[in-house]
Amino acid sequence: QVQLVESGGGLVQAGGFLRLSCAASGRTFSSYSMGWFRQTPGKDREFVSNIRRSDGRTNYADSVKGRFTLSRDNAKNTVYLQLNSLKPEDTAVYYCAARSLYYSSSSDNPSDYAYWGQGTQVTVSS
Repeated sequence: QVQLVESGGGLVQAGGFLRLSCAASGRTFSSYSMGWFRQTPGKDREFVSNIRRSDGRTNYADSVKGRFTLSRDNAKNTVYLQLNSLKPEDTAVYYCAARSLYYSSSSDNPSDYAYWGQGTQVTVSS
């Protein structure tokens, strides 16, 4: 089992940047494929990015491709999501998630993730 804690959210003007962090507990962090999702009130949780545990391959939603970058530091048990060129439509609560150890692949489906953080608010003003 793994526990996740996000940080780094805040209020930023359009065009600005933020770096979100997701710190994980446990000694097997490198064995988890990880994902970031976001959610706004009244809407379903939306895929943002993921990283596969086996080779570090990353995937991005089309809406953030070229602006967001996902990385991980297994020595620090942390994944990072760099948010650049932020837009007002990026405003959401951002969640970090981990897949079960049984699965080596990544996924863009939130239902495929077993562990979730509490979320961090990102607000982009126009």
